[in-house]
Amino acid sequence: MNRVLNWPWFAPRSRKSASSNLSSNSETLAWLLAGLCVLAMLLLLAGPLLAILSQAFIDKESGQWGFATIAAGLAASGLLHSASNSVLVALASTALVLPLAYLYAAALTRTAMKCKGLLRMLALIPLLAPSLLPGIALVYLFGNQGMLKSWFPDGSIYGFWGIVIAQVFFTFPHALMILLTALRVADGRLYEAATALGAGPLRQWLTVTLPSVRYGLLSAAVVVFTLVVIDFGAAKVIGGQFNVLALEAYKQVIGQQNFARGAVIGVLLLIPALLSFVLDHIAQQKQQAMLGARAQPLQIRPHVLRDRLALLFCAVISGALLLILGTAVAAALIKLWPYQMQLSLAHFNFDDVDGGGWAAFFNSLTMSAGTALFGTVLVFCGAWLTEKVPACRVWRQPLHLLAMLPMAVPGLVLGLGYVFFFNHPANPLHGLYGTMTILILCSIAHFYTTAHLTAVTALKQLDREFEAVAASLKVPFWLTAWRVTLPVCLPAVLEIARYFFVGTMTTVSAVVFIYTPDTMLASVSVLNMDDAGDTAAAAAMATMIVLSSALACAVFALLSYCLQRKSQAWRLPAKV
Repeated sequence: MNRVLNWPWFAPRSRKSASSNLSSNSETLAWLLAGLCVLAMLLLLAGPLLAILSQAFIDKESGQWGFATIAAGLAASGLLHSASNSVLVALASTALVLPLAYLYAAALTRTAMKCKGLLRMLALIPLLAPSLLPGIALVYLFGNQGMLKSWFPDGSIYGFWGIVIAQVFFTFPHALMILLTALRVADGRLYEAATALGAGPLRQWLTVTLPSVRYGLLSAAVVVFTLVVIDFGAAKVIGGQFNVLALEAYKQVIGQQNFARGAVIGVLLLIPALLSFVLDHIAQQKQQAMLGARAQPLQIRPHVLRDRLALLFCAVISGALLLILGTAVAAALIKLWPYQMQLSLAHFNFDDVDGGGWAAFFNSLTMSAGTALFGTVLVFCGAWLTEKVPACRVWRQPLHLLAMLPMAVPGLVLGLGYVFFFNHPANPLHGLYGTMTILILCSIAHFYTTAHLTAVTALKQLDREFEAVAASLKVPFWLTAWRVTLPVCLPAVLEIARYFFVGTMTTVSAVVFIYTPDTMLASVSVLNMDDAGDTAAAAAMATMIVLSSALACAVFALLSYCLQRKSQAWRLPAKV
């Protein structure tokens, strides 16, 4: 009798039915939420890209798809010349940045020099500045009224070399971060074997080090090349008569209101970005693991001459970066460069010059905070649902594909696509155009890739046993996420929020086409003030951007520190 009562059909039906319904409803809700994340990415990315492609490939007169608009754009005088100039500048910048960033990264990871933490922090300072800042600083250093103008006689800083130097400053930390990651991975046994076989330092570098970091070098080169091609800030400030493709797009849309020509240039800008993305993807597919289960960490032994030379090299490079940043700050604080060198805050009276005044700065803070908040929620929810909720696995590949797309789309192209997509009268979201909301949405889309990869990496570190145990205990998936997943991943969540805030604060290209007088931004204000001849005020606004970005980084670092002491105590070794 007891055996019969224990059979499943004698279990209380009401409790089993309620539990089954709850599980079914939870799975349906999760599936719908993941679908909404994919739909949001389609609206933020696919819609604008299709809109700009339609502008470039649909003939306005006949309404048919074709290459007439592209052919007319390519036939325009100077367009192909601007494209060749962009490639030339990108190649020169990459050729300079790559060896400098490699040597700096090698000094930080493969020597026993002192002050590594300080030197690493100084090398990453350009990440806090808009791309226009180095151009402004170079004008004050080497321009017609510059203190070092004799270094570039006849104003030759205005042109090719001025753009290259500015781009080296702007892209150096991006290459450095990639190469730091590549050089940290090393198997000490390989170097011990090479030494035992009599291989000298050069031979070891050619046979051991270089093969292990070649994919990192390729990725760094791809990133630098792409960033230079799609950036127009440095060329706008210090390019002079040397025109580049991104600047030509800005001139066509802003200066001449020629949106069709701007769309054609946008498609041209997509080509190098897509090729770089494909090349990097192929390289990653061929990359092999450099550390096996029996690998031994590389022990860095002190070497007086090598360590001193490494310290000297890093000091020179970081000093050059500080010189450019310090020049921009000094220009903002000096009354009249170089004639009246008294300190003054007059250039911070932004309401007295063209550019949107202090309202532009506070608009940028609002936009950056909104992007950090809503972007972090969208990124983490999408990654968590597709990685940790079994019912949402069907959405994983579509979301990952859309998340990778911004990496291959220049911000200038994305912003122009937002003009065509959201400004179309037939679009039900037309009301968002010209508001702060569209600026936030564009910024989220622009910086989505890195944030998504950060979230996925953090989530993959968690064992699936958490979700399996929660499901066996009939705990709803959202409760597991709130009590377990989110607390464990909070450091990554804060890093995503910090990345969104700083990236949005410094961006120019993604928002230069979609702001309005009511939503003027600090980075665009720098551009407009420089256009109007108020270079010192532009330097002052750029300084405010750097200070606010640095303060935001400090706040997030403090939050991470407090988190490490409280909710992340389980990460620390147990006290005996």
